[in-house]
Amino acid sequence: MFLSYFRTVVLYLALILVIRLMGKRQIGQMEPTEFVVTMLVANLASIPMEDGGVPLLSGLLPMLVVLGMELVLAGLSMKSLWVRKLLCGKPVILIENGKILQDNLRKTRVTMDELTGHLREKDVLDLGAVQYAILETNGNLSVFPYPGERPATAREAGVQTQDQYLPLTVVSDGVVMRQNLKKAGKNEAWLEKQLKKQKVSLQDTWLLTVDGGGSVQFYRKEKSK
Repeated sequence: MFLSYFRTVVLYLALILVIRLMGKRQIGQMEPTEFVVTMLVANLASIPMEDGGVPLLSGLLPMLVVLGMELVLAGLSMKSLWVRKLLCGKPVILIENGKILQDNLRKTRVTMDELTGHLREKDVLDLGAVQYAILETNGNLSVFPYPGERPATAREAGVQTQDQYLPLTVVSDGVVMRQNLKKAGKNEAWLEKQLKKQKVSLQDTWLLTVDGGGSVQFYRKEKSK
């Protein structure tokens, strides 16, 4: 029984490592080759996980081989346009200057229902408002409305805007993120001052963030019922 649990843990950790090495896009929008590799790796890991008679190495080695192939093909795709087109295809224009390109819809096997569904996901209800719609290689639809149909930006509206900063988490669930504290240009004394201002201890702090403009956000830890 212990051996079965041990094999499962090893394969689980190996699977996470392989996916991490393939890149973050593996858990987001995937190209066709990436989807195939992900499915293969998952299936290869499931065989020795379910069957205790299969040697553990027999599951790990194929996973490493698939990972090696993926990394090689990814490197070739970055250097060769021909390889990139072969493996990933190329973007296809479905709407151009307001005209729906029916031949491209047929080539990509996208129905009008699917096209309008994708447009609704982009908050577009009027087909006539779309100047360009492009089907990307990962299956996403990029939509570009006519300039007169898109919302005005702050610059176009003449609105004065303030600078925007990325908040850094300084305390998370009672734990000080010292690297972020240093990155924010703050120290322990500053943190203690902020906690005193909120009249709480570090253990009672659920989240405390600070951005480049000095704006601090604080959330007290709620007591479990």
